Amino acid sequence: MPLRTSPVPDTAASTQSLARRLLPLLDLTSLGEDDSPARIELLCTSARTPHGWPAALCVYPEHVTTVRRAMQGAPVRVATVVNFPDGGSDPARVGRETRRAIAAGADEIDLVFPYRAFIRGELELAREVVAACRSTCGGEVTCKLILETGALATQESVSDASVLGIEAGVDFLKTSTGKVAINATPAAAGWMLDAIASAGGRCGLKVAGGIRTLADAAVYLDLAQSRMGAGWIDPSHFRIGASSLFTELIAALERPR
Repeated sequence: MPLRTSPVPDTAASTQSLARRLLPLLDLTSLGEDDSPARIELLCTSARTPHGWPAALCVYPEHVTTVRRAMQGAPVRVATVVNFPDGGSDPARVGRETRRAIAAGADEIDLVFPYRAFIRGELELAREVVAACRSTCGGEVTCKLILETGALATQESVSDASVLGIEAGVDFLKTSTGKVAINATPAAAGWMLDAIASAGGRCGLKVAGGIRTLADAAVYLDLAQSRMGAGWIDPSHFRIGASSLFTELIAALERPR
């Protein structure tokens, strides 16, 4: 499903206002197979903007220590991924990866849901995988569940997977890995928000995969606000995972009014 665009404000001041609102909601992400420590160092440098900080930097587990060292003292959380991107169905593997990531200094874990097992109807196994991560995170480390909504495909599957994650106690539902053909869509985000709202709004939403422009981001910001209210939109409830979006945000903030 193609991304429907939302009008971006047509004045420099209002565009800057949108960019300023989005920056602290951003998980600035680098999940390239060829990421090097030097590239991650540059990512960390770019996060130190005069306009504020992103919510988190999200990198592969092997780069967590680099980010932790580079961002020491900064109000930015360190996020990483486990069971990524394949969404395997081995709870023991998920537990091991999560423990190692936390030991390396991760504040947040983005876990890929075992969506293939879920599609096959192996619901208890799916629950065990999520529980392995959630229990290892404990109360201090944020647990985000990547549903891979493009693979789940249908409203029923996305909604049921959302409920499973919420019942397991995850802190966020996340749309996508960004590594499949169909990633974030407004339809899937809406189904996830409906599940979150029905459960009382404690769980947050992270949209990721293919969100590259202010217009893209505005779609999801408007969608979340319309479902949950403006007061719900903060880094503890709403995130956008992106890399190229950051470039456009900073350009908008530095553009003369």
